[in-house]
Amino acid sequence: MFARFPSFALALSMTLVGANVGIGKTMVAVMPVAAFALWRFVIAIVALAPRYRPSAMRRVTRTQWAHLFVQTFFGTFLFTLLMLSGVRMTTATAAGVITATLPACVALLSWAVLREHPSRRTLASIGLAIAGVALLNVSRGDAHTSGASSGAWLGNALVLGAVACEAIYVIVSKRLAAELPAIDICAYTHLIGGAMMLPFGVAGLMAVDYASLTAGHWALIVWYGLAASVFAFFLWMRGIRHVSAQLAGVFTAMVPVAATAYGVIFLGERLSVAQGGALALTIAGIVLAALPSAGTRKTPLPAEG
Repeated sequence: MFARFPSFALALSMTLVGANVGIGKTMVAVMPVAAFALWRFVIAIVALAPRYRPSAMRRVTRTQWAHLFVQTFFGTFLFTLLMLSGVRMTTATAAGVITATLPACVALLSWAVLREHPSRRTLASIGLAIAGVALLNVSRGDAHTSGASSGAWLGNALVLGAVACEAIYVIVSKRLAAELPAIDICAYTHLIGGAMMLPFGVAGLMAVDYASLTAGHWALIVWYGLAASVFAFFLWMRGIRHVSAQLAGVFTAMVPVAATAYGVIFLGERLSVAQGGALALTIAGIVLAALPSAGTRKTPLPAEG
């Protein structure tokens, strides 16, 4: 299925990531960022426990472990901390639209690292996403500033840092997807990420007021852990096997669409005219990239021993 419809897998993966931006906004209001981040990894490790087979882990080469570490550090550990810290200080809709710069970041890195030359349609898709962000930034009185404190600028900067981390993750995942099973990559990266997050999260766990957490909060914690660490991750690793990193990067534009929708529907945030226009441009870029005969040249990577 994923070989025939990789665009569906990639778009669904990034939709889950975008929705989790809003869920993170909800949860960091009731518990420390590091505590919530650690819960994500704990849930993932428990769910993926059957994949931690010593015989299979011994077959992973040193080079592959190095790539797994890089992917984990940027794509799960640092991305999670920056994104959750950022949405704590800004709105989910603002954070969502900032993430529309992901396709451009991925295209630049894939050209520099993987030597994937962008097709005209890929460039056009990226241009539409950038135009959406430009429209938002030049507008006045939008949700970037309304109701937000001066700390929103720092929050936006942290979200932008998370975007850079996600772009690195996309590039590294392209190489790993050609070498290891998607579910194993998911399991190993979250085991590494859990170890990284443990020193930061333990103190945060002790600071949580557990009496104030409702059943709904716990449901969001479990869903965030499974969606961010298992479902979205697995869908992405399967989908990116069949397309270039640049084309895959275009589908990261689903993140702002889903994040903004969550902010408006569940958090009561106002969708400004500028944000609506920005999202329309983003969706147009996704549709353009997903059409058949996109002309983007897939660059297969040799497997490493």
